[in-house]
Amino acid sequence: MSRQMGDSHRRFLQTMMTSGITDEQGAKALYQYCCETHNSQYAPDKLDDFIDTINSKLQPLFMQIRKGMSEDNGQQFYALVNTTETDITRMSSDYADNELELFKKTMDLIVSSENGKASSTEILNCADTISNKKLKKSETEHLLNRLIHDKWLCEQQGEYTLSTRCIIEMEPYIRTMYQDQVKVCQICHNVAFQCQICENPTCGIKIHNPCVARFFKGRTEPRCPSCDDFWPHEIPEVRQPHSKSKR
Repeated sequence: MSRQMGDSHRRFLQTMMTSGITDEQGAKALYQYCCETHNSQYAPDKLDDFIDTINSKLQPLFMQIRKGMSEDNGQQFYALVNTTETDITRMSSDYADNELELFKKTMDLIVSSENGKASSTEILNCADTISNKKLKKSETEHLLNRLIHDKWLCEQQGEYTLSTRCIIEMEPYIRTMYQDQVKVCQICHNVAFQCQICENPTCGIKIHNPCVARFFKGRTEPRCPSCDDFWPHEIPEVRQPHSKSKR
């Protein structure tokens, strides 16, 4: 397979540099547009090969277009990530030290929670424990809005979760820093925050909600895929992803 970068690859990359992340449907549409615009070969099932060619040229620049899943609905996303470092300091060009410290504390709250969420009250309380320059309440609220705008966090009804972009880019950091706390989904093997947990105390596996919906679909007596105990949680419906999913 050719690894030669063409104008279609460059246009795709330029768009990803602007957006940072796109869902699979958007990536497929962009791939087709770039190929047709520059009269290059287009094969609907070769998107990942097309991206591999781009990644082969990005590797020396410590960047990569990486694929990951939305914990919200199971939709696949593609994100342009920085691979230079596997920790939070990659954000240092955009955020001050005290802002990064609060983001790290927010991640601590989310990772240690049972539901993969942190409330606005918990985060505001953390702002008072920052070792660097303290953040006022208004500054903390402004920072949280920036983190949402920059696609590091998502917010719904006063509860914050790690965005799809954040999980894709920060997964090496998360696995290293929280190795005793974080678990992976038994089905897709990606890190799991918003998920269901087996209630067998000797098991305790986690499964993403979308993975639960797909794995147990049509089963009248759902059982844990690890320990075979009855799965007591409500089985959600398989959700149809759409292009405006949370990221």
